[in-house]
Amino acid sequence: MRVAVIGGGPGGLYFAALAKQLSPSWEITVWERNAADDTFGFGVVFSDETLDGIAQADPEIFAAMSAEFARWSDVDVRYRGQVLTSGGHGFAALGRKRLLRILQERCAALQVDVRYRTQAPPAGQLAAEYDLVVASDGVRSATRAAYADTFTADLDERHCRYMWLATDKVFEAFTFIVAEGDFGTLQVHAYPFDATRSTFIVEMDEDAWRRAGFEEFADRDFPPGTSDDASIRRCEELLAGHLDGHRLIPNGSKWIRFTTVRNATWRHDNVVLLGDAAHTAHFSIGSGTKLAMEDALALAACLHEHPDVPAALAAYEAERKPVVESTQRAAQASLEWFENVGRYTGQETPQFAFNLLTRSRRVTYDNLRVRDRRFTDAVAGWHAAEGVGDAATPPMFRPSRLGGLRLRNRVVVPPTALYAAVDGVPGDFDLLHLSTQALGGSALVIAGMTAVSADGRATLGCPGLYTDEQEAAWRRITDFVRRQSDTCLGVQLTHAGRRAATSPPRADGTSVPLGEGEGEGESGWPLIAASPLAWDAASTTPREATREDMDTVVQDFVEAARRADRAGFDALQLQYGHGQLMSGFLSPLTNLRTDGYGGELAGRLRFPLEVLRAVRAVWPAGKALIVRISAADWAEGGIGEADVVEMCRALADGGADAIDVSTGEVVAHERPRYGRSYQTPYADLIRNATGIPTIAVGAISTYDDVNSIILAGRADLCAVGRAQLHDPLWTLHAAAAQNYTGPGAPWPAQWKAGSARQPGARTDRVPPRLHLLRTIDAPVHQRWLPRLAAATTAP
Repeated sequence: MRVAVIGGGPGGLYFAALAKQLSPSWEITVWERNAADDTFGFGVVFSDETLDGIAQADPEIFAAMSAEFARWSDVDVRYRGQVLTSGGHGFAALGRKRLLRILQERCAALQVDVRYRTQAPPAGQLAAEYDLVVASDGVRSATRAAYADTFTADLDERHCRYMWLATDKVFEAFTFIVAEGDFGTLQVHAYPFDATRSTFIVEMDEDAWRRAGFEEFADRDFPPGTSDDASIRRCEELLAGHLDGHRLIPNGSKWIRFTTVRNATWRHDNVVLLGDAAHTAHFSIGSGTKLAMEDALALAACLHEHPDVPAALAAYEAERKPVVESTQRAAQASLEWFENVGRYTGQETPQFAFNLLTRSRRVTYDNLRVRDRRFTDAVAGWHAAEGVGDAATPPMFRPSRLGGLRLRNRVVVPPTALYAAVDGVPGDFDLLHLSTQALGGSALVIAGMTAVSADGRATLGCPGLYTDEQEAAWRRITDFVRRQSDTCLGVQLTHAGRRAATSPPRADGTSVPLGEGEGEGESGWPLIAASPLAWDAASTTPREATREDMDTVVQDFVEAARRADRAGFDALQLQYGHGQLMSGFLSPLTNLRTDGYGGELAGRLRFPLEVLRAVRAVWPAGKALIVRISAADWAEGGIGEADVVEMCRALADGGADAIDVSTGEVVAHERPRYGRSYQTPYADLIRNATGIPTIAVGAISTYDDVNSIILAGRADLCAVGRAQLHDPLWTLHAAAAQNYTGPGAPWPAQWKAGSARQPGARTDRVPPRLHLLRTIDAPVHQRWLPRLAAATTAP
């Protein structure tokens, strides 16, 4: 094998060393355009997981690195003149230049041919002359550009400006500094990497960066290797209180924007991407060097395990890409949190610190309790002191209010479409569903997709609240539930608009118009919508709603609300999302009207606000009125964040007690980015930008996530849907798992015997002692104190 490596950074060198060890006969050549002692950046941080891999793969490299690590376990959050510390995290760092020297020496010992100050030949030429080309040539990879049609890179340049610096102030922990000024908010990511220096990354959103005066300093071309000295001096002025007289140290430092790199594939014939050429993840969650070295290990292993290059490269990508994508999802959440850090600067210090530490969703409430219980309990105690329960109660089981309605905990069962009604009349399955969910411990159970008129039904199986028979059937259900439980009950009211008159969803999630396919033999009805746009090519085209139509719809909602009150519901939810009639008015993709009910947001809001105000006028003040929205259309040209915030302010002014924040289902060509709690950032946006109570919904399935969302202030309530279909006693089981037995999760008396955690296989086994000497657990709080360490080891 002849192997060409483009780029002599840590990823390229580490791959060369590992591959040479596994296959000493291979000819491996590394091209590096810089000198051996040139480097950009300062410190590199590693996780324990990555270090375990290095220790197993190359003990010599690991030993050399370990001898010079700066190690600590604390994270300091500096905010509003206070420092909050969370321990138990575990970090190891060293200088990038020292890491490169270790890898260079290892390659030399293994007789890898490393050619410094040498530009690599074009990738095409190398591909013809070598069996394998490893492109480790960075975020602006020339190799990736040469095969752009194959790799199809997605380069997402973000809004914030940041500058990579060092300082001769040795921080004792990973330190997040959030400083506020008349310009806005500035944040710093800092960590030590040796006995004399720390990495110091300054980051600001574009508007704050301009207001702070940096634009005039940065508005020129800087020759390679030079730094923006004026900006650096300005940073020293703004952060003097945190630098304590120490200086900032540049190394070709200037303001740049972070680019998230994604590629459709990482390989082209015998050419493969590694490290930043293949992917990047924001520096707030970890090190690009760490990811590159993990790539190197996986690539070397796959080449050793598979019989030929194509199979090895396919295996490498199949192994690494899911890992990287998971990291990138977490990094994206972290990146967006820091882009919008000004949204959270109204939070009190304990909540702000917890919010920051859990921003990526990889660190959670339970995870932090394991790492540093004292810190997490202190935040929980602050939350309790704000009047929301006692400190021992998990956040999800603390009481809340929606308007005049008191809720015993923070868990909601969201509306579920059951398609079990006949002529709009809910039947026995609706009764079974709602009563079972009401016994499951949640604070509020909402009946789903209830039409305000016969023509407003999405399917023939949808319930309604437009006849006396339907009202009586709902009253039968609420009376039955009331006899068994004091859980609050709600109902969602909707008019399906252009999504009306279809079959229930088929196995693939799609529906067809009545009279076609599964709906054959059933007749549909004329549809109305904001504009005459069909859902998709197979759907019925609606007509544009007239003023007369809108008046009728207003009255239908009002009458349905009155019926809901008489039927015994405690909460009313208006469906203004998911492509239904009101959603069609709100989205610029589905509202093309040229009258006063279209155009800019104010026009698109006009009719939905008419409905909301009319319903608010008849809905009792002591009962909750919720509006569900789609906060993103997941399609180009859809509603933006600024409009969503303004829309929610208008809905609150119109009488909404809370916003249930969903996304999507507005247009058929949507491209949602699914993932764990993927819609929660929108609830977070609305709550923290407006102060309006929000309900987070969407792929929330663990009590740990619910506790994290509530304690971080991302939402006031969490709607847990599919998890509670899987386990209708989900909330009670969450209480048992947390050893909570308080009023926030009452078990029915008949089931009380099953309320404790149940034993499982081998839970009764008591393990013997197998160690002569007990190991001492590492302290929760470890600081990097090189001077103290030197003093204690001196002769």
